[in-house]
Amino acid sequence: MSSTRPESGAGDWTLLSTHARVLVEIARDPDVRIRDLAAECDMTERAVQRIVADLEQAGYVSHTRVGRRNRYTVHTDQTFRHHAHAGYQVGPLLDLFTAPATTRNRESRQRRPGPQET
Repeated sequence: MSSTRPESGAGDWTLLSTHARVLVEIARDPDVRIRDLAAECDMTERAVQRIVADLEQAGYVSHTRVGRRNRYTVHTDQTFRHHAHAGYQVGPLLDLFTAPATTRNRESRQRRPGPQET
């Protein structure tokens, strides 16, 4: 019987880097708060702040202030940084992760309450 979860002892690594996980979550919700990004990505707020700063400095993300909050813009025309993937834009990868989930995935994923739902 196959499982979608890694076998125990398979290591603690994940296929996507922390930068990729943060970028995907920002693409999913441009109004997301750092606190919510940290919870969703299972990282500290400080780590997420550093990653968002890295993504902004590299041109993958920009932000504008809307009241007391940030609204992020993801620049999907940016290309991957690694030389093996040079020339490939990040947009198509983000499209895969931000497309509506299938019914099975939607049911298995726990939704975190938004600011109006708390």
